[in-house]
Amino acid sequence: METAPMTLNPQFFPKISFMAFIFLLAVPLSAVPESSTEPPASLKSAPSDPGLSENKVVKQLSEGNFLKELLGDEAVKDEIKEKWEFRKLVDRLKEDGFSSEHLKKVFTDPKVKFEPSGVSLFFIHSESSLDYDQFISRKSIKNAREYMEKYKQDLEKAEEKYGVDKTIITAIILVETRLGNYLGNRAVINTLSTMAALSGEKEREFLWNAISDSRKLTRKKFDKKADIKSEWAYKELKALLKYAEREDADPVDITGSYAGAMGIAQFMPSNALSLARDGNDDGRINLFDHADAIHSIANYLKNFGWEPSVTRQKAHKILYKYNHSNYYVDTLLKISDRLKVDNS
Repeated sequence: METAPMTLNPQFFPKISFMAFIFLLAVPLSAVPESSTEPPASLKSAPSDPGLSENKVVKQLSEGNFLKELLGDEAVKDEIKEKWEFRKLVDRLKEDGFSSEHLKKVFTDPKVKFEPSGVSLFFIHSESSLDYDQFISRKSIKNAREYMEKYKQDLEKAEEKYGVDKTIITAIILVETRLGNYLGNRAVINTLSTMAALSGEKEREFLWNAISDSRKLTRKKFDKKADIKSEWAYKELKALLKYAEREDADPVDITGSYAGAMGIAQFMPSNALSLARDGNDDGRINLFDHADAIHSIANYLKNFGWEPSVTRQKAHKILYKYNHSNYYVDTLLKISDRLKVDNS
């Protein structure tokens, strides 16, 4: 759902950060649980902004023909202030029942930005380059055992309630966020809004024209991938807004990986909305709280068929739902095996 952190050379990013979307369109999307591979947050890192500043990007765009064609000469200046990239997105959200007042509050927040360079990071990772072996090192297993002792009551309560082995829950938290110590610091709403905005015809046309001549995608494949990715992100964005409203949280302040996964369990918003659980009985579901994260993971696995007598083969299939990577699943099972061995 979301080693050493990976870094990217700034040369990978063209001058205008919108071009970074080419990465987004070149690699299959992960939409946990129904998706391809997404590296855990603990295996991700976000480099410093490699592109132009937002003001420079806006300036370059406003000087070009794209915004004038889209909005008309006189509307360009005002529309930039109101984040033209999200104009159609906000209209669509209104049509789907979100209040104008709430959307205005969210999308006029200065922290809400169009961030294609950040989104692109999710699409350029190489599964073969990820070092999962570090999680079965002696130090990692020691840390995991200490975590199990610290949250013993929560883990045992979840194991009893959902029938999911506490060592598997701990293994997921270890790999996903290094036991809650690496959660990601990108605004989830920026990630999802940026991807969802690609559904606009004018925006998409601009992106297609902005890509260098050395395109590896045909226009047909480009459009197909853009359709899939923007629709996925739009559904997750709606889930984020609903989750935040339900939990009386500000969606702008929710941070996570550059793929949009959030919290200790690295849940996508749709999973947070439907499968997350209140583990500490405080009446709220906070995925940044360990008890809630532990119970949410357990409920997620139970939902996909986990039971106390689960076979290793079935366990593999269920864990694959959490992250579509055999490397990932094999690592979880190895961690679980080692945690079951007596500490002595």
